[in-house]
Amino acid sequence: MHIDKAKIIVLKIGSSNLVDSRGKLREKWLKSLVGDIKKLASKNKNIVIVSSGAIALGQSYLKIKQKKLKLEMSQALASIGQIHLTNVYRKMFEKSKVKIGQILISLDDTEQRRRAINAKRTFENLFKLRAIPIVNENDTTATSEIKYGDNDRLAARVAQIIGANVLINFSDVDGLYKSSKEKKIVREVQDIDEKIYSFVEKKKNSYGSGGMETKLQAAKICMNSGCYMAIANGNHPSPISKLIKDNICTWFLPKVSTLHAREKWIVSSIGSNGKIYIDDGALKALKNGKSLLPAGIIKVEGKFLKGDNILIVDKDGKDCARGLTSFSAEEIDKIKGLKSDQIENILGYSSKSEIVHKDDMVNLR
Repeated sequence: MHIDKAKIIVLKIGSSNLVDSRGKLREKWLKSLVGDIKKLASKNKNIVIVSSGAIALGQSYLKIKQKKLKLEMSQALASIGQIHLTNVYRKMFEKSKVKIGQILISLDDTEQRRRAINAKRTFENLFKLRAIPIVNENDTTATSEIKYGDNDRLAARVAQIIGANVLINFSDVDGLYKSSKEKKIVREVQDIDEKIYSFVEKKKNSYGSGGMETKLQAAKICMNSGCYMAIANGNHPSPISKLIKDNICTWFLPKVSTLHAREKWIVSSIGSNGKIYIDDGALKALKNGKSLLPAGIIKVEGKFLKGDNILIVDKDGKDCARGLTSFSAEEIDKIKGLKSDQIENILGYSSKSEIVHKDDMVNLR
């Protein structure tokens, strides 16, 4: 099964999973979920939780039963509910001796390359600390124009950024139904076409902001990023264990490998923001799959910032690679030709040693 082979798994928890119809937290269910996550973590799998529920918990805390809320009111309720949501996760995971971290993400954070790279590094460092990142949209500052509005697509973007192998999109249904009357689900989807869209009923639950349509949009992102996505019913106790055992869900199959998807994202930029010239030693290192270090850099051309797409060329100006830089042109110009342990002394602050990390680079030779 796809979950067994996965190294990085994103779990999207819906509002209908986390709170009941009265807006009360489903504590027993959450405790069983934490137990499932601990089992996966013990198998050296990195887990990320994208959690809905902040607005629902805010409504419950203030005893507000109104379902249709204006953006400004939703943001205020989210700011209240987010504290409760984080505290709930902290208490539950502490009992299981599992560390957690909180990441609030906006649409801009995932759509702008520099910010996406920063987010990716934060996730990677939390993985190194064996902490589970708990993600939610930064509702309190987002406007309607720069807002996801649902955690389905947010979870898919997070999966794309961190190179996840599987996204489990928990909902209150078993999967994508062929017909709501027959209750037969589609077992596998290889392409989201008009036939698949014809199965969608535009219906939302009491608290959730998404629906099956946004889940299909999320599936498209995953499929084009080399990530498997499952739509499954998360309301059962120990929902991950049940999914692994029964495999009752709809699986959306990736169209490309994760590596291919990453390369496609980097190379798809129309132009580069600048050039880095490298010596023969660095060229050899890149061909062997290594990252680009400052020692092998001869000169820098153009004005670019951290996270920009740049071209790496040899000393004769011939294309070698494309990549997303971890430093600005100004910074690289100061540290070019130096050893990695000299970076802090020159720039005045500690940073990573790779100018372009191997995971953010595509060789063109």
